[in-house]
Amino acid sequence: MNFWFAVFRQVARNLKQTWPSQFMTLLTVSLSVLIFAFFSLVYLNMLGVGDKLGDDLRLIVYLEEEPGPEMQEQLRRKILAFDEVQEIRFVSKSEAYDRFAEQLDDDRDVLDDMPEDFLPASIEVVPMKNLRSLSQVKLFSEYLSRLPGTLKVQYGQDWIERFYYFTRLLSIVVLLSGGLLIMTSVFMVSYTIRLVILGRQAELELLKLVGATNNYIRTPFLIEGILQGMLGSTLGIVSLYSLFHWIKMRFSGPGILSIFEFSFFQGATILMIVLVSVLLCTVGSYLSMRKFLRM
Repeated sequence: MNFWFAVFRQVARNLKQTWPSQFMTLLTVSLSVLIFAFFSLVYLNMLGVGDKLGDDLRLIVYLEEEPGPEMQEQLRRKILAFDEVQEIRFVSKSEAYDRFAEQLDDDRDVLDDMPEDFLPASIEVVPMKNLRSLSQVKLFSEYLSRLPGTLKVQYGQDWIERFYYFTRLLSIVVLLSGGLLIMTSVFMVSYTIRLVILGRQAELELLKLVGATNNYIRTPFLIEGILQGMLGSTLGIVSLYSLFHWIKMRFSGPGILSIFEFSFFQGATILMIVLVSVLLCTVGSYLSMRKFLRM
């Protein structure tokens, strides 16, 4: 009991004497966590958007002529020869016309002078979920384009490719911001603890001479590292949540953002970010103390 009372008293003393550097370290850790968590949140939500769009992914094969029952069966077998698919649907010219008219809604009268068979027949192919990476979809599209009587194949190529490369870029940014979090947390906490040690070097050396154990000397500084990691990561997460809530309120309503449901981190993810920050700051504190205790 006396040991922990002395340890926490020493922690309070260190924080009081070095509060400017402690405050700057806290802000640095908070900013690093905010940057890392921000890009991680964007990345995770973009993956969610990609999954949602992937659920609606379908390749449309436009045909020169409307196939009869025998031709449909042949085309179905050829499609399944590439891989299993979730659904194959043949759309006749009249069905395509009805769909187009329904999409036009109040402007459907523009079709009054158009024949009902002016749109091509098509095949809608919904791939299995394990066949939805960009490279696999491209290969499947190229295969479908070689089917007999095919005019062209569409699946939103340009948009899907841009989205794929955007998520790849985000993953790189997340890794870089994670590296930034590691470096700044370890360096800043280590630097701050080193300043405290230099300011109290004579006192700490005296404690060693009178028989104080390494744990007694080290523990207050480790607790400071834990506090820096806990408070800094919490401040960063709270700041990010406030920003996230403001963005949702600001851009709610009609628009492209309203199509998708964006979400904040789950509790387990938040806890993991906090624990990692605490670990990094504790490591920074430990490294400084290990160097001193070896002197």
